[in-house]
Amino acid sequence: MGELTEIRVRHPERVAEGWLQRRTRALVGDDGRLLIVAADHPARGALGVRGDRMAMGSRADLIARLLIALQRPGVDGVLATPDVLEDLLLLGALEGKVVIGSMNRGGLQGAAFELDDRFTAYRSADEIATRRLDGGKMLTRIDLGDPGTVATLESSAAAVTGLAEHKLMAMVEPFWSTRGEDGRVANLLDPDSVIKSIQIASGLGATSAYTWLKLPVVDELDRVMEATTLPTLLLGGDPTAEPEATYASWGKALELPSVRGLVVGRALLFPPDGDVAAAVDHAAALVHGVTT
Repeated sequence: MGELTEIRVRHPERVAEGWLQRRTRALVGDDGRLLIVAADHPARGALGVRGDRMAMGSRADLIARLLIALQRPGVDGVLATPDVLEDLLLLGALEGKVVIGSMNRGGLQGAAFELDDRFTAYRSADEIATRRLDGGKMLTRIDLGDPGTVATLESSAAAVTGLAEHKLMAMVEPFWSTRGEDGRVANLLDPDSVIKSIQIASGLGATSAYTWLKLPVVDELDRVMEATTLPTLLLGGDPTAEPEATYASWGKALELPSVRGLVVGRALLFPPDGDVAAAVDHAAALVHGVTT
């Protein structure tokens, strides 16, 4: 970590050079599936894993876990904000990997303005294309009672259109959301709410040709996935269930034709037993049939 800081002090130009020189790959391989490790939670102030509210507070620890994950067979790439991606880039960990840039991180967890989720990381498709990333991801929470929703929808639509113009993946993560009496935002995960969020997200932008969805595993997922023809990656969320139950739910969901893989962060990077490699290998076996 000290060497990374030294580079940032003396040679910040290496970041731009690294993006231009990075070895890239096709988005998907022969099986048409993806296993992406997510690490964009910290930029929204969401540091908790299970009962530990500061689990993701150490950048050194997070980078170490990401390095383990990205070296495992079957891991296609990573989703993160510029700061995390640039650390990994300078360490040479992004060679031949799919890299998705997280775009809107302005809806800080617990904030009064949480649902006005502005684009404060990668702000445009042009910024992503210039760095030769493979796509951009936008969190798109929909609360009919919060005026911030419409700004988020408009910005997400612009990003979808812009990314498509560059022939890059637009990864849209929609939720039907509500703010409780305590002021906290909650995502509604019943099937009907997820279906409504899918329908709205699918219509964002001037074209859906390059749009992928990032969705939670919920009840009646077979009915939920009938809501779209868009390729879908399933998210992990905060891992509160036992790992074996989580893996079983992923395995069943991956049998659906429109489900094309996983985008998982905390469940793989912070498994209960601390064995990141084993957790990632289990997910890779589910997605690609890769075993070590």
